[in-house]
Amino acid sequence: MRLNKYIAHNSRYSRREADRLIQEGLVTVNRIPLADYSYKVQPDDKVAVKGQLIQPKKRGEVTMVVYHKPRGVLVTKKDDRGRTTIYHKLPGKFRHFIPVGRLDYASEGLLLLTDNSEVAERLMRSDLPRSYNLKIDKPLTPEMVEAMERGLTLEDARAGGHDRSEITRMEFAPFSGYALRGQSGKNTKLRVTITEGKNRELRRFFAHFGAKVLDLKRVAYGWIELNNLPVDKTRYLSRKEYELLHQFLKEGRTDDKDHA
Repeated sequence: MRLNKYIAHNSRYSRREADRLIQEGLVTVNRIPLADYSYKVQPDDKVAVKGQLIQPKKRGEVTMVVYHKPRGVLVTKKDDRGRTTIYHKLPGKFRHFIPVGRLDYASEGLLLLTDNSEVAERLMRSDLPRSYNLKIDKPLTPEMVEAMERGLTLEDARAGGHDRSEITRMEFAPFSGYALRGQSGKNTKLRVTITEGKNRELRRFFAHFGAKVLDLKRVAYGWIELNNLPVDKTRYLSRKEYELLHQFLKEGRTDDKDHA
């Protein structure tokens, strides 16, 4: 395992932070400062950061929590505009945990976090279903239904994205499922399930049909459900959820996907 990945996998530091520590000469291997990011850590190597020896995790060791992310909170370590991030909100014992994918600033709901970077990557790259409750400001149309069932390719998918986003073209796989939850005036409430998690995917999808997503809440990720967890609260996985996690990791499902 590369040195920077080894540090991120076995400590509270992110990969980016590990790179900085290596660059600043604060990482030693067998008591010798090492500035080679690509160095492959050997089984007998003793890696230390700021003089503190890193204890490698046992194979398969992982802690995971469910967090009910509020709206108006960013899923990132730092924000150059000074906005609130999840690490301002999370209890201190979870501030080194890694988020599994993203929920955008205006969205809320289930966010998984883990202390194991490899597990985070496996889950992010998987085709596990992600379920969302959403409300749009238009009635559901046959064109929307057809696109949910068959998929959609947009050469111009900027509508619904961030102003600073460089993404233009986007392909949307067929939804795994959808259900009408209610209609009030022009507004429509839906439950949708997708197996991808591209940047603001659902907002871009419905923007193509002239509909704005008013509310977006993730309620499930694979076999893990938000249920009645209050906003801004965390919980550990249940025993059954951990069993299913280890089963998933053993099966090795690693399709390349990520955030909504």
